[in-house]
Amino acid sequence: MKRAFFTEDQELFREVAAEFVRREVAPHYRRWDEDHLIPRSVWTAAGEQGLVGLAVPEEHGGAGLDDYRFRVVLDEELAKAGALGLALAFHLHDDLVLPALLTHGTEEQKARWLPAMASGELVTSCAWTEPGAGSDLRGVRTRAVPDGDGGWRLSGQKTFIGNGISGDAALVFARTDGSTGRGGEDSFSLFLVEKGEGYTTGKQLDKMGLRASDTAELFFDDVAVPASNLIGELGAGLRYVREGVPQARLAIAAAAAVVVRQSYEETVTYTADRSVFDGRVLDLPTTRFTLADLLTEVEVTEGYVDRAVLAFNDGTLSPAEAARVKLWASERATSITDRCLQLHGGYGYILEYPIAQAFLAARLLTIFGGTSEIMKRTIGRDIAGSRVDGSRAGTGKEDA
Repeated sequence: MKRAFFTEDQELFREVAAEFVRREVAPHYRRWDEDHLIPRSVWTAAGEQGLVGLAVPEEHGGAGLDDYRFRVVLDEELAKAGALGLALAFHLHDDLVLPALLTHGTEEQKARWLPAMASGELVTSCAWTEPGAGSDLRGVRTRAVPDGDGGWRLSGQKTFIGNGISGDAALVFARTDGSTGRGGEDSFSLFLVEKGEGYTTGKQLDKMGLRASDTAELFFDDVAVPASNLIGELGAGLRYVREGVPQARLAIAAAAAVVVRQSYEETVTYTADRSVFDGRVLDLPTTRFTLADLLTEVEVTEGYVDRAVLAFNDGTLSPAEAARVKLWASERATSITDRCLQLHGGYGYILEYPIAQAFLAARLLTIFGGTSEIMKRTIGRDIAGSRVDGSRAGTGKEDA
């Protein structure tokens, strides 16, 4: 089925992305995976080609590419090289941190940070999750208190922070109302905190997949944060997180769709080249039946994600809709990569093979950005809420 989704502009962008991946990523990615770290030179090389900070406006040194199809193109080209860890690192920078600055940052903040984010000279992370608070951000304990001079003193611990080691600054979700226990609607704020005294990176967490993308604990010990680093309004952090939910979850769904397509294509190639019982693995009826199921699921997933991307571009993708597409695509990613790995036989269990890497990467997608169980809770609340006033499901408020 022909996919009429990308425009000529995106296909021209694809040429740039493909050349970048061929030259700067593919020859080196396996070493980065072994090192558990992506070198900073890759970020600046991507910045030179306009491949990070995609939505940064031209007046701040970016390309102003706010059509999400450009992000999908970049994901597809990175997936072809098996560079899913780099795709994740870029997503954290572009889909979690950048939108907060574009939407809620002051002109001074945009002039200070956006050019460096677009050039790759400033790598950012999103520091929301804590050891005792993940899906329920109202349980966050990291706190910022006024220092008496207009600024803030930040203390607390964060965990599972992508780009935590390689990053230069973190978008920190912190309690600012002085309360304890489960926070209220206006208990939290967002700060962009740059590395410095009291900002300590803990050990790198040893993940089962996406190992090139570093993940770490972060510790804040009475860190001085200038008043100018508060993002948006005081006490509006929870609302800002909710506003960012559709893009964050769309990013995961889009990545999942890319993973399943690439896994399927590699599996067709492998089964066509592999012989068994004097014939190709592809010629076995069981193989063909499995591939028939897989192709159908891949195309359904792509079509669903494509619709969500266009809705996001139009500004109509709701949190509940984002939860549904994230739930579907991420669950398909785990299921499809598992069956593709099975068709690779023993080679599928060898990390040198792309399908093994895809299988490990896909397992994160049902957890990252809200577990599948949280997605179902959000969707279920939206369905129930829609029956109160008779309105159509899909506009429900996200839990955060």
